[in-house]
Amino acid sequence: MQEQILKFVAKANSYLADYILIILLVGVGLYFTFKTRFVQIRCFGEGMKKVFGGFKLSGGKNASGLTSFQALATAIAAQVGTGNIVGASGAILTGGPGAIFWMWVIAFLGMATNYAEAVLAQETKVKGDDGEIHGGPVYYIKKAFPNGFGTFLAYFFSIAAILALGFMGSMVQSNSIAESCNTAFGIPVWAIGIIVAVIAAFIFIGGIQRIASVTEKLVPIMAGIFLLSGLVILIAKIKFVPETIGMIFKYAFTPNALIGGGIGAALKTAISQGAKRGLFSNEAGMGSTPHAHAQANVEKPHDQGVAAMVGVFIDTFVVLTMTALVVITCLYTGNGPLANLSGNAYLAATAGEAAVVSKTSAMQMAVSSVFGNSLGNSFVAICLLFFAFSTIIGWNFFGKVNMQYLFKNDKVAVVVYSIIAVGFIFLGSLLKNDLVWELTDFFNYLMVIPNAIALFALGKVVAKNAKNKKNK
Repeated sequence: MQEQILKFVAKANSYLADYILIILLVGVGLYFTFKTRFVQIRCFGEGMKKVFGGFKLSGGKNASGLTSFQALATAIAAQVGTGNIVGASGAILTGGPGAIFWMWVIAFLGMATNYAEAVLAQETKVKGDDGEIHGGPVYYIKKAFPNGFGTFLAYFFSIAAILALGFMGSMVQSNSIAESCNTAFGIPVWAIGIIVAVIAAFIFIGGIQRIASVTEKLVPIMAGIFLLSGLVILIAKIKFVPETIGMIFKYAFTPNALIGGGIGAALKTAISQGAKRGLFSNEAGMGSTPHAHAQANVEKPHDQGVAAMVGVFIDTFVVLTMTALVVITCLYTGNGPLANLSGNAYLAATAGEAAVVSKTSAMQMAVSSVFGNSLGNSFVAICLLFFAFSTIIGWNFFGKVNMQYLFKNDKVAVVVYSIIAVGFIFLGSLLKNDLVWELTDFFNYLMVIPNAIALFALGKVVAKNAKNKKNK
């Protein structure tokens, strides 16, 4: 049964990723890049100052909503997950090292997209009777289309978000945690599933304030440890780093020299891998992080918009790039297992049941080549544990917001949602890896469609905020 479902969903994803996804992500990114007069360049320094100017691991408490940093930390917690390790590795193995170049392109455009999402989330957020802040794509979708079409798009987005983030997405994260911990420590996957589910349930019960309290501390620490360790590996392999950077640019435009086939098909594979894994990593255009940015207590929407851009930058240009450099340097150069392979030999080593390297083992093999098998496997397993768990926390909240929208803040519905979500976390640790990823991709792609339509419709609102930054 799993095999049949996998084939069907994979086929649907190939059409969505290769055509609809690329058109929408590139289109909306270009639109807001020019509409905001390259806000990701003009206001990048401003965004960095807002995020790191008064940086501390405790953002303070608010009667309602969050501080700007807490909102950003919650967004980054969702962004920095398995996509930065497993997703990036999968993109490299399937599309070649050049897929990372296209991830960078998508991320550059995505910074403008994420600016737009955060601004609109701030513009349309509301305070409920319970004093809680409610905001996200469903609210700006309704602003864009205050009619039956808008209602349809909002419900469509909410259902896709609940399935993609609250349920399927959490399965991907727990699946990666379970597999990596099983490889490194020999712990049964079901045991890991239970542990992760129980800890997650405790945090879910505490609501957005507890989530923010965890993420504002967890995100900076986990990112710092990962980046420092990656830097140590690159220093140990320093003579291969120039070759690694060259491969990223070379195979961005001639991937067929590595993965074989015609230049057209190979280039499409590299770009689509960069686009879909870029989406899964930084989530710009998907409509997930606006749920967190809506919670920020800021003077004006523009303030959170520029902070949101920094989140995409940190996710892709810093954390994901470190993964890419480590994987390519250790596996594709020198005596690496994929060095000097191309065409059928390369495909045999990276695809199918008999693959030498898989997306789940690539980073562990890379780190182990420097630190040794025991330490390397353990380090990656621990990184994945924190990265993936932080994403579970963020995504569950995003799904909860949409559950509240669908059921008009009914408390029973929210409790039922949380119980089901915990069940999916455990289930994800048991299922086949490829099926979990394909299901998550499918619902992620569905989220992009209504979100992108609304973003295009509200371009003037975003441009006004980017142009007149002093307006509240």
